[in-house]
Amino acid sequence: MTRDVVRAVNTFIGTKDDGNTFPGAAVPFGMAQSSPIGSHYAGYRYDDPVIRGFGHFFLSGAGCWEQGGLVSVLPATGLPRVFDHRRYGARYSHDGEIGEAGYYRVRLEGGITVESTATLRTGVERFAFPAGVTPHVLVNVGQANDKEPVFASSIEVVDDRTLAGSVTSQAFCGGKPYTTYFRTTFDRPFVKTGNWGGASGGAGLRGQWVTFADGPVTVATALSHVDAEGAARNLVEARGKSFDELRKAAQDAWRAELSSVEVETASADDETVFYTALYHVLLQPLTGNDIDGRYRGFDDRVHTAEGWTYYEYFSLWDTYRAHNQLLALLRPDRARDIARSLLAVHEQGGWLPRWAYANQETNTMTGDPVTPFLVDLWRFGALEGLEEQAYRALLQNATQLPPAASPFEGRAGVKSYLANGFVQYDPHHRKKGQDVDPHHGASATFEYALADASLSIMAEALGHVEDAAELRRRGRNYRTLWDGTVTDRGLTGFPRPKTADGRWLAEFTPQGQDGFHEGTAWQYQWLVQQDVPGLVELLGGKEKAAARLDDFFAYADLVADPARTVREKWVVGPYNYYNQFRYNPNNEPDLHTPWMYVLIGQPWKTSAVNRAAQHLFVNAPNGVTGNDDLGTMSAWYLFSALGLYPAMPGTGQFLLHAPRYPKSTTHLADGRAITINAPDATPAKLQYIKGLSVNGSPQDEVWVDHEKLVGGVVLDVELTDDPAEATWGTPPPSPCAGG
Repeated sequence: MTRDVVRAVNTFIGTKDDGNTFPGAAVPFGMAQSSPIGSHYAGYRYDDPVIRGFGHFFLSGAGCWEQGGLVSVLPATGLPRVFDHRRYGARYSHDGEIGEAGYYRVRLEGGITVESTATLRTGVERFAFPAGVTPHVLVNVGQANDKEPVFASSIEVVDDRTLAGSVTSQAFCGGKPYTTYFRTTFDRPFVKTGNWGGASGGAGLRGQWVTFADGPVTVATALSHVDAEGAARNLVEARGKSFDELRKAAQDAWRAELSSVEVETASADDETVFYTALYHVLLQPLTGNDIDGRYRGFDDRVHTAEGWTYYEYFSLWDTYRAHNQLLALLRPDRARDIARSLLAVHEQGGWLPRWAYANQETNTMTGDPVTPFLVDLWRFGALEGLEEQAYRALLQNATQLPPAASPFEGRAGVKSYLANGFVQYDPHHRKKGQDVDPHHGASATFEYALADASLSIMAEALGHVEDAAELRRRGRNYRTLWDGTVTDRGLTGFPRPKTADGRWLAEFTPQGQDGFHEGTAWQYQWLVQQDVPGLVELLGGKEKAAARLDDFFAYADLVADPARTVREKWVVGPYNYYNQFRYNPNNEPDLHTPWMYVLIGQPWKTSAVNRAAQHLFVNAPNGVTGNDDLGTMSAWYLFSALGLYPAMPGTGQFLLHAPRYPKSTTHLADGRAITINAPDATPAKLQYIKGLSVNGSPQDEVWVDHEKLVGGVVLDVELTDDPAEATWGTPPPSPCAGG
């Protein structure tokens, strides 16, 4: 490292083109944040000319509306004519604007400087006003991020330094209302105060204004999902400490987390992209319990996490693919608490979640992401002592349907899947939330099959032999939707939806949206890493399978001009899901597909595709691909840059490709390390692996097991510019091959 890792982070990366990150201050896995709000539903967009306030709850990279910006504060030099943040927001300049890990700074019109930092459960601001003006602060509880409805709110004056209240807002992706309690304190007494909209009530403009004698003002806002007393207790994290002390503590916390990985690079931009990606990974899931351990569970009762941390906000359809495994490697203690948190959801709510927002299931996205997520945590040792409890919950999820009265949808297509081997395509199927599997029956079938394959590995290891055999069989269910007669762009054979009566969906095109969720048959055809020989057979053999991958990635163009090809030939735009036939680096369904080359026996092409894809991650506001999805895309980049990737859930196998850096060191929690040496590595050109040594011994296998990684390992990678020299590599077996 050439710089302090805290200052290597650029929090503006992802704040443009719907990356949906936020630039303000947070600590790792923090419940509360402090970040500016503009006119975008995620809070801040780099092109916004106006800041409406500084909110205290945000998600990083989420794609739906209704996501935070609660209890916003804004400094001003006087009272506005209308107490509507769309009218009273302040213009600002990017000149002098700073976004580091744990610290944000901006200058508003009128000469007011705002600085932000945070603790685990509080967001903190310091306002510096021009001389000769009366400092005003507006505390808005009736409005939040754009498109985030506030159904009810309250605010009261506790004393001459303190405000308290609550905000009832809508959960993510059309979820149900939920309540956040807050307590806001100032570092000195306010001189005057007034209210707009009343002390409490339903939807509508509401808040409190306060004024101070000349001088700077520091304000801290604590949150709680439990009650007002929880927010008051949480405020102790900031009480009695100066802004500079809190900033130092926040940045020290980030320094400790970010220093867990060291990379050797001569490029400051390269370093910033890497450490900002790591920063985005470490923002979530969010701490859910108050400082006294209490949290609000999925039964809407208050529970206590004694000796562990309860986490919430699980975007599992995204994070099971890369984010989960990276956290489990870097922070096994947190991974154990994450696993325990999901089991708590099951204990209190009766089912496992898919997209858990605060203490509710939003039923966002489809498939069965919780299964590969928890199976990987089991494989990485995070379920020690809880294996059978987790297995029973997962088996219930894989074989049963939640009751109609349950808020969980679970595997909504499970009856057809178990009886017929596929999830029926039914666009009129009733849903309990944002999404439901039969609306996307084909992709849900592929997701179920992958989940079953991963669960079969856990079942076998726990001695559930008959279950394991059945789950492996279901891991091949994707074949029930393979139509060998469908032709598109000169290629034959694609996944195709079936209706409940077992008939193929008529009027089908592999580039269309019918039956597939946020992708097409072109992308989902590769979601078969559990049975690569079976897929290869369906594609007509290894040669044809490789040719189809080449077409999918525009490989010939990519080799000739990587930077141009990834921006012109691949899918462009975070929401361009359909009418597509190429690789989509902006979304999750095909994130693993570069490693399908490894699995069919052409690992050098995986290296080329990864090196090309890295051109999409840059040190700029538009520097991530699509929504960052609570750190998922950032985790993908980190694995891509380091040179290994967890393609098949449950196996513990990390597939290898050419690293971006001459050297990287990943420091594990017990003092051991994963060291990857590739002396000739350079991002300036395509490179391929010619040979590999593991702890000094040559290795032909193109993967390293989790057990070997966490024991501490040194990988020495020999690179070449010539793909003809890249003959190294034997792929791993597929868990569901045969049958």
